[in-house]
Amino acid sequence: MSRPDAFVPIAITQRSGFDESVHFGAVVALSRDGHVAYAAGDPDVSIYPRSSNKPMQAVAMVRAGLSLAPELLALVCASHDGTPAHIDGVRRILSGAGLTDDALANTADLPLDPVSAAAALRRGDHRRPLYMNCSGKHSGMLATCVCNGWSHDESYLAPEHPLQLRITETIAELAGQDVEHIGVDGCGAPAHVITLAGLARCFRSIAIGAAGEAGHAVHTAMTAHPEMVGGDRRDVTTFMRRIPGLMAKDGADGVFAAALPDGRAVALKVADGANRARSATMIAALDRVGVDVADVAPLVEEQLLGGGRPVGVVRSVLP
Repeated sequence: MSRPDAFVPIAITQRSGFDESVHFGAVVALSRDGHVAYAAGDPDVSIYPRSSNKPMQAVAMVRAGLSLAPELLALVCASHDGTPAHIDGVRRILSGAGLTDDALANTADLPLDPVSAAAALRRGDHRRPLYMNCSGKHSGMLATCVCNGWSHDESYLAPEHPLQLRITETIAELAGQDVEHIGVDGCGAPAHVITLAGLARCFRSIAIGAAGEAGHAVHTAMTAHPEMVGGDRRDVTTFMRRIPGLMAKDGADGVFAAALPDGRAVALKVADGANRARSATMIAALDRVGVDVADVAPLVEEQLLGGGRPVGVVRSVLP
């Protein structure tokens, strides 16, 4: 289980020259050979990676026969912004399996992208599963079910469904440990609990090719189409655009993981779930294992606003 004593100060928010808040968390960074090169807090703390599990879920789908163009496979790994490109991609995945968005069993929402959300409301639209940020993953799950002849009604979300059993097996394999617990994610899909170090090992396995051809396909798709994994305004997309070869995925409640083909990998969890501490911590952790972050750091800096203008930042305090 996740223990309060597993976390240490990792970031501070500063407003107008005064330190306002302290964020606690845990961080682990792996070296090229896969050993722990840096840790703050307990690297073996158990967490829900939330949407940071999506690349592993995608590996399981590809192993089970899912075959998509790279930009669509990247969307399966996404917590997307719901822009027209994302929505069109989800529809392409579904239509390729002979389905429509009525088949989606994830929760309904508006697009994360405020421009796209406002456009939907202006045309009298409403919250839909199609617009929800996990619809890419769910469309991939449905397409995988269709190509295997598995049930593709709402039962595809049950932990005992053949698809979900394969996902659980794949996460355990890549993490090098058993899945400790399975809950329900915000989108309705199973949410797996593994350790923070296990999450880093998952990403490393995919990035270095240890997950086989399916892992290579996922890494290639995500790094070639980072705009499909998040969106133009999202830190996860900026990290992948600015650090060649980096595969990265954010997760709800302060989770972030990333890995390079040379074996270096990072996973972090902000204890209180505050996403604003995430980017600064990832920058510092990548720096600890020698990744050049100079090109990306200024672009993902989390600024605090006062009166509508920047008056502070979130900074890392990793030792």
